[in-house]
Amino acid sequence: MVNTLRSKYGQENVIASDIKKPTLAQRSTGPFVYADVLNYRALDQIVVDYGIDWVVHFSAILSAAGERNPALGLNVNINGFQNILEVAKAHKLRLLSPSTMGAFGPSTPKDDTPDLTIMRPNTIYGISKVHMELLGEYYCEKYGVDFRSLRYPGIISADSPPGGGTTDYAVDIFHGALEHNRYTCFLKAETRLPMAYIDDCITGTVQLLEAPAESLTQRTYNVHACAFSPEELAQEIRQQHSKDFVIDYAPDFRQDIADTWPRTMADIAARKDWGWNPLFGTSDIVRSMLDKLAPVYKDAAIASQSQTASAEVPPAAVTAN
Repeated sequence: MVNTLRSKYGQENVIASDIKKPTLAQRSTGPFVYADVLNYRALDQIVVDYGIDWVVHFSAILSAAGERNPALGLNVNINGFQNILEVAKAHKLRLLSPSTMGAFGPSTPKDDTPDLTIMRPNTIYGISKVHMELLGEYYCEKYGVDFRSLRYPGIISADSPPGGGTTDYAVDIFHGALEHNRYTCFLKAETRLPMAYIDDCITGTVQLLEAPAESLTQRTYNVHACAFSPEELAQEIRQQHSKDFVIDYAPDFRQDIADTWPRTMADIAARKDWGWNPLFGTSDIVRSMLDKLAPVYKDAAIASQSQTASAEVPPAAVTAN
């Protein structure tokens, strides 16, 4: 996301932030600041010091991680959002804070889930995201904060490790396939969920961020690209990678979370209002993930073989030169 925005608006005009130390590569592409969403005064100072006018607020404790540590999930997801919302109000910022399909719950219609429907999630993550959506819309109507949100499906990317979500299997499975030709999935074979590739996710997020306010008929939008189950994804991996790929199933507590989520989401409003148009289907996602990750595992295997060969050389031979 940061790189995409910097390519459009200039490296010095997009300020990246985190509470983790950035890599040298990340620091070399533009400004970086330490930003703790639980520290209101620090957030306020960053906005003033850098002349910020748009904020993209990604900070959140995801679904599975939130169930392991509810107190942390509530603190970061609710208090952290409250801080950035107050900063947006004080400085008249445009604020985009993504939501999730996890905002829906067990009583929500499972197929073609509409933007406006029953929303009674039973996870800390989902509850905090409903809170975010409603409070953002309240601040928009009451105080004029230009709040925007889109409900992400599961996001698949080769660029970063899984972050504690219920759809993490759809990233982990590629690592298992390339390293061991086998993967053990924590969801049942038939558990179908909405998904999107990272490229579509970034494109759609920037589209909503840039959309003229007058084009928006609502403040929170569903976005949907494709849907598949673990078994359907495994079958596609067999077709494109190895017919001998094996997937095992050992459902854990994340299955209960997945069972409350939609199988597909209706995103007509997003397509109409600001041009959401995903390009990656299931086959495209698998092809791209394999293309990006296969060289990583090939290089690792070569390095491992080289180390093994060196270890097998007699000491006299090593020192002979």
